[in-house]
Amino acid sequence: MSQQRIEVTLAGQKITLATSTEHEPLLRAACTLADEQIQLAIKGGNRSIERASMMAAIKIAGDLITLQSTTKTDTASDTLSTVDSEEISKLHGEIRSLENQVDNLMQTLSLPGSPRPIVP
Repeated sequence: MSQQRIEVTLAGQKITLATSTEHEPLLRAACTLADEQIQLAIKGGNRSIERASMMAAIKIAGDLITLQSTTKTDTASDTLSTVDSEEISKLHGEIRSLENQVDNLMQTLSLPGSPRPIVP
């Protein structure tokens, strides 16, 4: 698995992330989804990158929990195949990795003691 660097935009900030060629499409899609949710939070009245990012993370986490609940129901009904379970497990790993990257980003974007305002 070769590592490469890709540039993405989150909350108007260009950032460079490391990923494997295999995971690049998933990472780009995840960044697009995260950025869309951050932009929705900004339009909803959140005036700082930190707060908008937190609200986006909560929204995405809620969606994941809903998906997990649905998956558990499907598993109980024996409609979920082993391949799907493996794929979901892989996605959970990717989500954890993205959460760590967002945490690192938040530390990079945050000024000690105060949120950074969003400049329209």
